[in-house]
Amino acid sequence: MTFTTRLKEEVTRNEIGKIESLVELSAYIRFAGQIKKNKITLVMENASVARRIYKDIKNNFGINIKITIRNQKRFRVTQIYILEINDKVDIILEGLNILKDNKKVLPEDYFLNSEEEKAAFLTGTFLACGSINDPSTAGYHLEFTTSTKKDGTYISSLLKQFNITAKVLKRNNHYMTYIKSAEMISDLIRLIGATNCFFYFEDIRIYRDHKNMVNRLNNCEIANQEKILKSGMKQLEDIYYLKQNDLIGLLDENVQEAIRYREAYPETSLQELSDIISTETGRQIGKSGINHYFIKVKKLVEKHKEKNNQ
Repeated sequence: MTFTTRLKEEVTRNEIGKIESLVELSAYIRFAGQIKKNKITLVMENASVARRIYKDIKNNFGINIKITIRNQKRFRVTQIYILEINDKVDIILEGLNILKDNKKVLPEDYFLNSEEEKAAFLTGTFLACGSINDPSTAGYHLEFTTSTKKDGTYISSLLKQFNITAKVLKRNNHYMTYIKSAEMISDLIRLIGATNCFFYFEDIRIYRDHKNMVNRLNNCEIANQEKILKSGMKQLEDIYYLKQNDLIGLLDENVQEAIRYREAYPETSLQELSDIISTETGRQIGKSGINHYFIKVKKLVEKHKEKNNQ
């Protein structure tokens, strides 16, 4: 079972009021219904969604609905549920604000009075044309697929009212309204009432965020260690050059002492080297002091090389 299926099944088990039921049904038929003269056809793969839509239509309009179940063979055998509405079609479409005076009501003209109704509309929209990646197996991605850009833009504007940012992109002959932010996907899952899926999503998100943080820290530590080793090797090269050219005696005793400790501890950082010198000699010296000593070493090497080149 996919995460999309799990989420839709959980949403369809929630009890909602009559107004929210009508709004949810309106969104579903608007985005998933095949509307022809005196007939509405709804095709779906999810049995829970089929039961929900059947119940909503039956309770709100009191009509008989023809149900057909077919087996579809694509990659695997899947049951397809087909709901056909042949009675009171005009009354249903006008009552759900889908058609008015035989003209299609645009999404932006659909008047939603409260946040509960807006959430119900988004719930119906997700049941009709929404899908979501399982966060444990893929990246964070939730999308709505619509046939027109206006529909996609309306969904995006409705999401924005809940501080959820979505983008609209054309894909083949359809439009995709998608969300990539894990936090915003989580907010939407909670908004449409999928509590168990919300906690599952959050658990995965926390685990992945923690894992990414640990990886970043490890990478940072490795990078720092490489930087320390590279810096230490360069200092040892300068020391070797000074010894080869008998230049160590030109440096004062403190710098020579730092050189001896660097040779004894080639893989330590400047901070660790300063701690060792301070502990073993009783003379307090900081990281900046050690760095200053090796700057002197570097300058002496550069000066001598420059003199030789001349």
